[in-house]
Order: sequence, then structure tokens, then C-alpha cells
Amino acid sequence: MRRALARALLLLALAATAAMTPAGAAPKDAGPQWASLTVDQQQVLAPLAADWDKQLSHEQKVKWLGIAKRYPSMKPEEQKRVQARMQKWAKLTPEQRWQARERYRSLGKIAPDRREELQHYWAEYQALPPSEKRAFDVPPSYVRPAERRKRVPSKKPGTTQVAPAVTPL
Repeated sequence: MRRALARALLLLALAATAAMTPAGAAPKDAGPQWASLTVDQQQVLAPLAADWDKQLSHEQKVKWLGIAKRYPSMKPEEQKRVQARMQKWAKLTPEQRWQARERYRSLGKIAPDRREELQHYWAEYQALPPSEKRAFDVPPSYVRPAERRKRVPSKKPGTTQVAPAVTPL
């Protein structure tokens, strides 16, 4: 039951954020302004404060206000999860948000058998303790495969040096 609710909240949050516009701005009169929200709404939606008046459309604001309305009835662990996801989303650059939306959209185009396989892997990942999940975190210095540097064995056994990638002329 908890997983189903958590999954539903995640899908709701993703659906709400999937509609966000990249780096463009919503009209200033689109929906309620941040200053017009109640103190409780502002507290729940605090991670979105910087984007609220500048980038969120009326529809996005309505979706987030719906989450804020349900927030008090959520269990504490669900509230923490919603807050953590909102904070992570707020920290993403417009380009990262666009990429996240594209990845989410592409999931709907996956063949059903492949989707089941991915769900199985996701369930396995979710069952891991947090310390093991950190092993899958992408470091901030992530470099795309096409841009990776060639690793060269160092003179000392068991270590490597990083050499610049060879670029074609």
C-alpha cells in the first residue's frame, strides 16, 4: 500500500514537473503569485519559491497547490519524500529539467516486456539500503561517453592516469 501511494505521488510530482517550461518564463499573471499563497502553502512549496512567479504556468501551479493541499494528510515519510524530490527538482538547471522530462517521456515508448524488466531492476534498486544506492549516484564530474578521456595505465600497478582524449583532425 505504501509503495503504491509513493509510486502514485512520484508519478503525480513527475507529471506536474514534466509540464514545466524550459528556461522560458510563464506570463506574470499566470495563476496565483507566491505572495498570495498561505503560509502553509509557502512552507510546503518552499523549494519552488524562486521559480513560482517566473517559470511556472497556471496549470503547474494548480498541480503543486493540489500536492500542498494533500501534504498535511500524508505520513511523515511521504512528506519527507515529497520535500526531497521537490528540492532536487528545484536545484536542477533548465537543461537538466528538460533532460529529465525527455527521459520520462521516453519511458512511455518502451516495449512492454522491456518496461517490465526495467520495473524489476527498479524494484531491486529500491530494496537496497541507502549506503549501497550511493554507489549508483552519478558524480558531478560525469562526462558523457563520447567525451570521456582515454585511461592510460600508470607506472604504479593498480593505478591509472587520465590522458586527454584523442580528437580527430
